[in-house]
Amino acid sequence: MTNLPESAGRPVCRSIDLRPVGAVALAIALVWSTSIAAGTWREVRSPREKHTIRVTGSAKKRIVSDLIQWEADIEARAPDRTVAYKTLREGRDKAVAFLLAQGIKPDEIQPQSTNSHEVFEKVIEEKILPGTTVPVRTETKVSKGFLTQESIRVRSKDVARVEKASREITSLLEQGVSVYSEAPKYFYTPLGELKVEMLAAAAKDARVRAENILRSAGNAVIGKLIVADMGIININPANATDTSEEGNNDTTSFEKDIITILHVQFEVN
Repeated sequence: MTNLPESAGRPVCRSIDLRPVGAVALAIALVWSTSIAAGTWREVRSPREKHTIRVTGSAKKRIVSDLIQWEADIEARAPDRTVAYKTLREGRDKAVAFLLAQGIKPDEIQPQSTNSHEVFEKVIEEKILPGTTVPVRTETKVSKGFLTQESIRVRSKDVARVEKASREITSLLEQGVSVYSEAPKYFYTPLGELKVEMLAAAAKDARVRAENILRSAGNAVIGKLIVADMGIININPANATDTSEEGNNDTTSFEKDIITILHVQFEVN
């Protein structure tokens, strides 16, 4: 009878080395945890998307001119240049005397430089030369004397007084003075300070508009100002609505409307 080893008939237990599997699992866990940490870091570091609103604000104000500028042109014609200058000087002196009599101050009256030139008339003649039937056209210039011109400029804060003078100076025509009255120009001298005030008012209007829009939409409030772009500034005759890309600056009207536009962008919270 054959003797079997003592181990015969018993189950054989074989040990399996799990260390490599554990190492792989640990590596996967480390990679996964690192990925989560990196994703969380990115969420913390990356800024949230900002929402903005862009609106246009405007402001309008009626202004009254406080400075007037007006010019009157004096002319004199004569066959001789010297006589033309003398006649012009006499007309200018009468015009200045008229302005002083109207209550305009001497330092507000500014005679300008004198211009003079000879005036020619073009004479056209058609003649038929002897022995021909074809007319020949000739042009010649004939002197008609000399024309002298001078402007008298008035700048004054007394708008009403200068307006009256500009309407009545043509009465000098009855005294033999050739005078032409130009349309007065009207200015508002503190315009620089007013523009700053108007921009502030337009900015306030823009903020109110943005707040009203967000209030109607709900769940949002206006944040800080991001951008403010100054638009055009129009100065128009009273009640006029003309606009231009460069902006208007009316000088023809005593009363004017200044309209300021401002484009702004706010952050929305």
